[in-house]
Amino acid sequence: MSDRGGVAVESSQRLAERWGLPLQADAVGAPLVLRHQDGRLVLAGEPGTFGNPLAVDFVTGRAAHRRRFGGGRGQLIARACGLGKGVTPSVVDATAGLGRDAFVLASLGAEVLLVERVASIAALLDDGLQRAAADPDAAGIAARMQLVHGDAGRDLAALVQQGGVSPQVIHLDPMFPHRAKSALVKKEMRLFRELAGDDADAPRLLEAALEVATHRVVVKRPRKAPPIEGPAPRHVLEGKTSRYDLYVHRSLTAP
Repeated sequence: MSDRGGVAVESSQRLAERWGLPLQADAVGAPLVLRHQDGRLVLAGEPGTFGNPLAVDFVTGRAAHRRRFGGGRGQLIARACGLGKGVTPSVVDATAGLGRDAFVLASLGAEVLLVERVASIAALLDDGLQRAAADPDAAGIAARMQLVHGDAGRDLAALVQQGGVSPQVIHLDPMFPHRAKSALVKKEMRLFRELAGDDADAPRLLEAALEVATHRVVVKRPRKAPPIEGPAPRHVLEGKTSRYDLYVHRSLTAP
């Protein structure tokens, strides 16, 4: 365990062991492996198929740029999740993935519970959150992010109770037919599908979210994709490549 800025950060070996996952240098009989690389935990496969190793980084790169120049509460995700003037709801990101959306919401002041069902992705998130907690610029944001591992479609109510948060807003980004022009993104999505498959249970996930959320459920979709099977969204916010379907129980108001 190392110490960065006074905050203890688990080694990749100990972190992988804590999640019950093997840490390997190379893939032997497996398409994807967890390994330690460049001071962080990564998930790696054959580069021609899966691209660069996958890691969670809330400190540098894309996360740092969005933290500084992302557009604040005017961002589509912030508007969809109800972060308005004087309103900062608690959010459950029930399909956490690499935590990018959760990090944006936490950077805007929201308390966010991240739920991730794939153990190896949850381990990457855990590693990224620990490194963020040790960074002076990201520590305050990381403090508003809590991670739990489990299947939100099956156990959302229990996972929210475990996290001890008020589920005012539940954010969903099911892995349906995302389309991207970038070859790198395509390989990243290929890696996710190798681990988790397509989210064929998205209707069940939406149903669970509607039962648990106190105020609204927000579903991120490709702009031209159909809504998830089930009740129709009450509102839709559209961007250039994606949109948010909003299922509203009641309005979010300032305290």
